[in-house]
Amino acid sequence: MTANEIRESYKKFFESKGHTIVPSAPMVVKDDPTLMFTNAGMNQWKDIILGTREPEPRRRTDSQKCLRVSGKHNDLEEVGHDTYHHTMFEMLGNWSFGDYFKEEAIDYAWEYLVDVLHLDPKDLYVTVFEGSKEEGLERDDEAASFWAKHVPADHIINGNKHDNFWEMGDTGPCGPCSEIHVDSRSAEEKAKVPGRELVNKDNPQVIEIWNIVFMQYNRKADGSLEPLPMHVIDTGMGFERLVRMLQGKNSNYDTDIFQPIIKKEEQLSGFTYGKEENVDVAMRVVADHLRAIAFSIADGQLPSNAKAGYVIRRILRRAVRYAYTFLNQKQAFIYQLIPTFVKEMGGAYPELTAQQELITRVIKEEEDSFLRTLATGINLLDGLIRETKAAGSDTLDGAKAFTLFDTYGFPFDLTELICAEQGLKTDEEGFNAEMQKQKERARNAAAVETGDWVVLREGEDKFVGWDETEADCHILRYRKVQQKKQTYYELVLDTTPFYAEMGGQVGDKGILRSANETVQIFDTKRENNLPIHLTKQLPENPAADFRAVIDLEARRSSEANHTATHLIDQAFREVLGSHVEQKGSLVTPDYLRFDFSHFQKMTPEELRKVEQIVNRRIREDIPLQDHRNVPMEEAKRMGAIALFGEKYGDEVRVVQFGNSVEFCGGCHAKSTGRLGLLRIVSESSVAAGVRRIEALTGKAAEESIYMQQDLLTGLKELFNNAKDLTSAIQKTIEENSGLKAQVEDFVKQKVQQIKASLIERAEEVNGVKVLKSVLPMSISPDAVKDLAFQVSGQLPEKMLCVLGSNYEGKPLLTVMISKDLVKDNALNAGQMVREAAKLIQGGGGGAPHFATAGGKDVNGLEAAVEKVLELANL
Repeated sequence: MTANEIRESYKKFFESKGHTIVPSAPMVVKDDPTLMFTNAGMNQWKDIILGTREPEPRRRTDSQKCLRVSGKHNDLEEVGHDTYHHTMFEMLGNWSFGDYFKEEAIDYAWEYLVDVLHLDPKDLYVTVFEGSKEEGLERDDEAASFWAKHVPADHIINGNKHDNFWEMGDTGPCGPCSEIHVDSRSAEEKAKVPGRELVNKDNPQVIEIWNIVFMQYNRKADGSLEPLPMHVIDTGMGFERLVRMLQGKNSNYDTDIFQPIIKKEEQLSGFTYGKEENVDVAMRVVADHLRAIAFSIADGQLPSNAKAGYVIRRILRRAVRYAYTFLNQKQAFIYQLIPTFVKEMGGAYPELTAQQELITRVIKEEEDSFLRTLATGINLLDGLIRETKAAGSDTLDGAKAFTLFDTYGFPFDLTELICAEQGLKTDEEGFNAEMQKQKERARNAAAVETGDWVVLREGEDKFVGWDETEADCHILRYRKVQQKKQTYYELVLDTTPFYAEMGGQVGDKGILRSANETVQIFDTKRENNLPIHLTKQLPENPAADFRAVIDLEARRSSEANHTATHLIDQAFREVLGSHVEQKGSLVTPDYLRFDFSHFQKMTPEELRKVEQIVNRRIREDIPLQDHRNVPMEEAKRMGAIALFGEKYGDEVRVVQFGNSVEFCGGCHAKSTGRLGLLRIVSESSVAAGVRRIEALTGKAAEESIYMQQDLLTGLKELFNNAKDLTSAIQKTIEENSGLKAQVEDFVKQKVQQIKASLIERAEEVNGVKVLKSVLPMSISPDAVKDLAFQVSGQLPEKMLCVLGSNYEGKPLLTVMISKDLVKDNALNAGQMVREAAKLIQGGGGGAPHFATAGGKDVNGLEAAVEKVLELANL
């Protein structure tokens, strides 16, 4: 069976058992503050498991895109070095929410593996939770008894808490689990060592392919367990491992999931897979990471320097450096694999096909950028290696290696490799110490302590904010949160007009008012599809009757900006073409930001045309048509635009303004006329193929016009109220250019005079011509540098030049040494200037023959110049 056939057989089997086949959720998680990526099949069902949404249907099955590269589930460093770990992988899953439990889940697993896929029962081993005395948990004899119907006793193995007790996190739903392991070794190997002895022992041929989690407890903040009101079955089966077993391969990378990509790597690189370990590792890394990056981009997450985007950039750069180091790829390489990957996976995941061009462009730009970073890093590392050798050391300082990594993005393993080639060791312990300090800083900055929910009354939350701005309500539950030194409370209301942040629109602010007090709500977030109201103080009587009132002015501004994003999206398609796709948005009361796919900078004429179209529709005062609880297929027939990377249910809300029809859960103006006016204030690049505009509506747009008018009025006054302001400015620019040229000529002449004076006054000390001076006039750093190099050109041997200068109140120290003194006398301008710079309260550095330093204290220049001579023993 091919991989695609296996995937379909799994879903069809569970469909035959009453499960509804559901699509994969996006791999990138956008509206859960506790999670950046989907790292398990159950992530999209957290709200059901936590009891905040009723499960309908109760039986489901799918193939879920997952990514594991950080936190508890982090397989990144193993990827490529073994045959079965991956960053991006597919998790075949089946769920029961308050329906069947242990016995049926075990029976279904066995039936599918043995009767449908025909795996040999003699090769299958199962694990059950052995219990935990410290928590008072008994062995899961119930699961063991159900397994005993299918496998002999010696194939049922007790598993410890690490392997056989699943937990969502430090708190929340949890429970024992049963794993199924397959022994794929040869008959001879099986005869030597029984398979049960290798289960969970990291043997590459005895691996777990199936895990059934029996969720039956809730972990509280104090560590105690309480029974869940609804039992949940969460099955996860590693698709790549299953395909490996069924195709009789010894490695996941030998299956038809990865082989087409690896074959393309061979063709492009000229290397052959299976002949050299380093080459094999590199090809596996590239093949795996390509999948993670492509799916992330398709789901709307571009590489960046923050949060989820940083993780994607890190994965891509790891792939680039393996290709660079072991496949000799000095030019962009990975993007060329995209057509092969999309051909294999596009049928199951059509978002890849739809966004192939964008994925390709983004990856190529990222590759080109990082390859430039590698070139820069290698130059910097060469300088550090020279310094290390000049100091007589055989080990590169770990802190300096960390600076290369942290500041310039230069990988530590590449630093180690290049140093080893130069006969140097690298201080890994020092590097790790610096890395740990950084992690501690990040951990402390992000540390959040959340208490247990205090439940005041049962009930479900109801959002009325599309229609109401105030509502009578009660607090269902609350909890205390501590982050850094800040303490606040999170409240869940039974009825709320507050919009919880989602889909780019920020959360509402407002008040919660009772008969005796008023509490400020400073933000509204969404966690596991639950609106959470944030307040700095808990009401004196949380059980009282309340009136929830949003900040109406801020909401109306957000509504206008959200409606504007829809109108802009439609206008872009009209002006630029149907290829335009929304790639992200931010809607605040103050402004809107809109990211969209487009492969070149927009012209001023195009931006003006978009503004004109939107403003015309604002003047038309088109009313909002709010279609709620629309079946997905009907919404599609309406022409509603769905966004890649968003998760939609069976029923959706469709927001319509004339021809603008989009899936949307946000808050909107009742008609386009309420926007007043739209102004696009900026257009820029986010990544290859993705542009960004920022825009204003209503009062903010009006105020921006006033600012421009005030600016023009001020400029006219500066130019004596010239009738033709453009000509007046142009004339001034031309006059300034002429004066600037005259000044430059004067400076050049002065530099020549200073050079002649320096050479004339040069002193010979121990056979070295010493030129020193604190320059009498203010000249730019570039002019001082030019002066130093001119002196070096005229006195190329046995020369040391030290110059102090003051430019715009800032001291500058410049040191130039002839190359023979660097070589024969071991003089180093960079080291000397760093030490002397302390006297001007600054720092600097450079090459052994030329270096500069800046500072704060111009009064220390004379002493700094003398310090350089002292360090040179001259």
